Amino acid sequence: MVHEQVRCAAVTSPRWWAQLVVLIVATSWLAGGSPAAASPDRSALQSGTGSYLDHIDRTGGRQWNVYVHSAAMDRTIQLEVIRPADTSSPRPTLYLLNGAGGGEDAATWQAQSDAVAFFADKNVNVVTPVGGKFSYYTDWQRPDPALGVNKWTTFLTRELPPIVDATLGANGRNAIAGLSTSGSAVLTLAEMAPSLYRGAAAFSGCAHTSAPPGRAYVELVVGAGGGATTNMWGPYTDPDWVANDAYLQAERLRGIALYISNRTGLPGPHDTLDNPRIGGNPIALGAQVAVGGVIEAATDQCTRQLADRLAALGIPATVELGAPGSHSWGYWQDDLHASWQLLSAALGA
Repeated sequence: MVHEQVRCAAVTSPRWWAQLVVLIVATSWLAGGSPAAASPDRSALQSGTGSYLDHIDRTGGRQWNVYVHSAAMDRTIQLEVIRPADTSSPRPTLYLLNGAGGGEDAATWQAQSDAVAFFADKNVNVVTPVGGKFSYYTDWQRPDPALGVNKWTTFLTRELPPIVDATLGANGRNAIAGLSTSGSAVLTLAEMAPSLYRGAAAFSGCAHTSAPPGRAYVELVVGAGGGATTNMWGPYTDPDWVANDAYLQAERLRGIALYISNRTGLPGPHDTLDNPRIGGNPIALGAQVAVGGVIEAATDQCTRQLADRLAALGIPATVELGAPGSHSWGYWQDDLHASWQLLSAALGA
């Protein structure tokens, strides 16, 4: 475990976080494709919540697009699924969440990482929901004019798991992982439903969402999608801000295998022209180093706070800090690989 004590007063300023989120929105929101075409089959499979399996598109090999209707949100959600290498017996499930764009843009695990190849020889179902942009994967208090109805905690922790287990022949053992914005969401989801997840991995997240810098960050990320946090968790005095603060609710993570990581924001091995995601483009590299470096330096402070909190509570966690790198996909791919040993042990995969 690497845990270096570094503090920087500049990144605790709400104004600084506001400037940071402007950079995030300016560089990370990309146009996404439309969902896969519907297949004519429809299953009557339902969960006790009123949600049900709508249909499955087997897109090729072990990759499926599974569509589940959420009763809480009254809409059908696409799931990108990677099936296990061996389906002869029930296998566990890893819920792998996308970032702020919710997978509705080009910044997705399947598009930006080697997730499909990495899990090719793993006996686990990998389930990634497509949707929930700028929602923090939480239950909103009321519909938002721009972002609509968001009940993602209900969907991910109550409606979806029994349908996934029945549809994929899963064994009920689950873990969850996410990056950036979902790096805080996965911890909150695990706190909301601790008996559902055996492991949780958070990459480059910011858990302390009710503190002034965190509130400013949440406000501006949600606002980037045209949404209002008053529709999400209410005014800052509302108890929902504390209830959804993974840092404050960290005691609920006890008993869950935890992997938490962040880079320093200084240029690292993926911040080069040789990086295939950069494609030799010096402008793209400059943006990744400058903007991605600033973002990662900020989430580094958040992650160190969380590491200190877990240590104070005596909650075991694998914490990887101190390595150079920016807020970008090459490092999150590395994090996924590195966290798998802990997650697979928790899942029995």
